Amino acid sequence: MTRPFLRCIVALCAAMLLPLPTNAQTADYRVIPLPTSIVADTTRTFALNDGMGIAYDSSNPDISRNAQFLKQWVAEVAGVQLQLTPDNKKAAIQLAIRKAPAKTTKKAKALADMTPQELAAYDITVDARGIRITANTDEGLFHAAQTLRKSLLAAKAPVRMPFATIHDQPRFEYRGVHLDVARHYFSVPVVKQYIDLMAMHGCNQLHWHITEDQGWRFEVKALPELARKGSIREQTVIGRNTGVYDGQRYGGYYTQEECRELVNYAAQRYVNIIPEIDLPGHMMGALHVFPNLGCTGGPYPVWPHWGVSREVLCAGNPETLTFLKTVLGELCDVFPSKYIHIGGDECPKQRWKQCPKCQAKAQELGLTDDGQHSVENQLQTWINHEMEAFLRERGRDMIGWDEVLEGGLTESGIVMSWRGVKGGIAAAREKHRVIMSPNSHCYIDYYQLKEQWNQPEGIGGYLPTSKVYGYEPLSDELTDEEKSYILGPQVNLWTEYVAFPQHLFYMLLPRLDAISEVQWSQPGQKDFDDFCRRLPRMKRLYDSLGINYCHAIE
Repeated sequence: MTRPFLRCIVALCAAMLLPLPTNAQTADYRVIPLPTSIVADTTRTFALNDGMGIAYDSSNPDISRNAQFLKQWVAEVAGVQLQLTPDNKKAAIQLAIRKAPAKTTKKAKALADMTPQELAAYDITVDARGIRITANTDEGLFHAAQTLRKSLLAAKAPVRMPFATIHDQPRFEYRGVHLDVARHYFSVPVVKQYIDLMAMHGCNQLHWHITEDQGWRFEVKALPELARKGSIREQTVIGRNTGVYDGQRYGGYYTQEECRELVNYAAQRYVNIIPEIDLPGHMMGALHVFPNLGCTGGPYPVWPHWGVSREVLCAGNPETLTFLKTVLGELCDVFPSKYIHIGGDECPKQRWKQCPKCQAKAQELGLTDDGQHSVENQLQTWINHEMEAFLRERGRDMIGWDEVLEGGLTESGIVMSWRGVKGGIAAAREKHRVIMSPNSHCYIDYYQLKEQWNQPEGIGGYLPTSKVYGYEPLSDELTDEEKSYILGPQVNLWTEYVAFPQHLFYMLLPRLDAISEVQWSQPGQKDFDDFCRRLPRMKRLYDSLGINYCHAIE
């Protein structure tokens, strides 16, 4: 080694360890959601400076994308301009996938045998040599990059990175956030921003509610009039079904090309989009276009107000199943998600009781009231089973709201418990997979502050951030085996009263921060006071991104 080269190396090392200017910021790895383990030495730091390199495997496009994300985020938050230096083993920042151990090794688990939580795990080491990020998969590298991003203050200043060893992996495999775009339509860029926020918090399932009484938002190419006409309501009620309307036509839908664009965008951020076609109720958007599918024959307007319509798909009309299979068939072509949501909630049965076609179908199927399940509930279960079998042929699993339990549910169906926790507990005891989303703790269209009159409009109720944070998805009423059927929790954001992006993100944040720790962090780590101390750093990040949020917290 030549002396000039040696002097350069010594000078570089010295620069990394020299004191930074007094305006330098110090990274804080206690982010939201809180990592599983952080061992830090704040007396020693690594200086993160302009021009430092990020090394990665350039042959892997997913790892390359994550390296680009890390470069972008550090520049946005801290103003430090890093360089991508593929395959450079001497770079200050190293991104690497652990090699899968041999299957013959008894203690080690091959990649294929890892749980979803282990696939998302990562480690970060910060020392005098720099920052080393290792993970089992590229997904883990992405989560590690997000942790580093959130550890920096949203301020343009030199950065001290305390020496640390961090290990992290999520608690639950399913970490869901719901978005209703049927009551009010949100543009593709806004949905992307929603996905970005989910990914920032380690959430991995976007439950996308795209059809409703108030509008059908998914393009079905075999039925072109469905979205063109079913997405438009002639006017919208002002306030809480006051009977006063705005007189303005309202609409919007997503083309299949736009849906695929969102699917790809989400996948690059390790978020899966679960589409929901709510059936057989909440179908006024479809009935408006195809009145023959209703029990009365219509006419049916796209609903201009809120609530639950008694007009539902006719269970006795053979064209109903043809329609649903056409819709779900194209849905499966567009969305690769292994989960497809069919709704199944709030389906009034008055029309079916009075409809000769529905009663004839029930008689044909041999349905009788068994004291637990009415004929009409069993009729809905028959539809559910038909849809479930159709989806299973395409390699998909069906999710339904907890009403799907009322007529009996097949073993492979997944229950989303929303009317409190009882439905989820009952389903887990019957060995059904369960997603816990009780309105008591997970409905973030409720007001988050007591002074409701001083906030943007909500649907009612009071759900402060503290209550979301305090939710425990694994009920003590369940055995350990029964708890294993709980996939994870989800928050739901319905949009009857949420019409604009600023309002949308106000309702989401900071309650998304709270649910992310329920989903990701271990129960023993959770402390609401500590959470509140960590939250200002997240708010500064939101400010830097221009995202609206609720500033107060209760």
